[in-house]
Amino acid sequence: MDHLKEASKRSGWIKVLLAFFYVYLFLVGIKLLELSLKGFGIDFATALIRTTSNPFLGLFIGIISTATIQSSSATTSIVVGFVSSGILTIRNAIPIIMGANIGTTVTNMIVSFAHITRRDEFARAFPGAVVHDIFNLLNVLVFFPIEIKFHIIEKISGALAVAFREIGGIKFTSPLKQVVSPTAKLILHGFHGHYLYSLFFSFLLVVLALTMLVRVIRRASSGKLEILIDQYLFKSQLSSGLLGFGLTVFVQSSSVTTSLVVPLVGAGLLSIEKVYPYVLGANIGTTFTAILASLVTGKLLPVQAAFAHLTFNLLGILVWYPLKFIPIKAAKKLGAVAYMKRWAVVLYILAIFFLIPGTLIFIFRR
Repeated sequence: MDHLKEASKRSGWIKVLLAFFYVYLFLVGIKLLELSLKGFGIDFATALIRTTSNPFLGLFIGIISTATIQSSSATTSIVVGFVSSGILTIRNAIPIIMGANIGTTVTNMIVSFAHITRRDEFARAFPGAVVHDIFNLLNVLVFFPIEIKFHIIEKISGALAVAFREIGGIKFTSPLKQVVSPTAKLILHGFHGHYLYSLFFSFLLVVLALTMLVRVIRRASSGKLEILIDQYLFKSQLSSGLLGFGLTVFVQSSSVTTSLVVPLVGAGLLSIEKVYPYVLGANIGTTFTAILASLVTGKLLPVQAAFAHLTFNLLGILVWYPLKFIPIKAAKKLGAVAYMKRWAVVLYILAIFFLIPGTLIFIFRR
């Protein structure tokens, strides 16, 4: 009997270690994906942002540049730098920041593709991924026209910048980035600048890591892991939101934080209702590092640009948390479409993140 207990305990620890290993592989894959796409598009994104003046153009540039380089932090950093140097005004920067919020969610949907061969799992995983996108789309739908007319984000962020700019800030480097980035850069170096090959490899690595992680989760889903997730980490709306916020501050990437829960939703361990406040927390967490970094400068305009990102997300939560049934229901409807027509999901991603913004950029720049 003791021998069986010992074997069961050992098996449990092996599953936990395997889960951490696959999460690490997944994070390396996401970082490699980001680095590969930056190799293609960072100059492209910089050039686009530099030329914007029309708010509609700014919005679409924020979407397509962030979707291309897979990092809202990178887009926001470029914007803050341009604002600080006087290339961009705050008024022109805010629509780009709004667009960046939408563009960053494409990572989640790429991750959900790891479940595409299992129809039932994909029908759960895709809504878990797309709810972040829907929240940001709805947020833009409400606050973009209000901002054009009344400039409330500009005014609120300006007041916050004046209040906080003298307090100083700190430079925070994520310990997780210190572990993940060197491995991803080493792999990228092995491809000798062939970003297309590294991009393909990164996607394979993400799919492999998630496939193996889901297998481990499935085997453990009737045990302690399910209890930990359901009764502790996502026990309440508040704990879910704080977890999303804390993890995002720690890893400095909302894409990574929100992508981590996609396989849990796909495996049936989490519902979209429990994931939603987690996503909102991640949206706040992703602004935290930029605010701290901008406070170090002591300059008003960079601080205001960082606070504009925070203000936009906080205003969105004030509207779309009480009305959470709307984004959740929309995500579930898209999940039903994903179950019936998986090709429609690919079309949705191409349309929202590339075709529509690209076409409108072409029109507005003429």
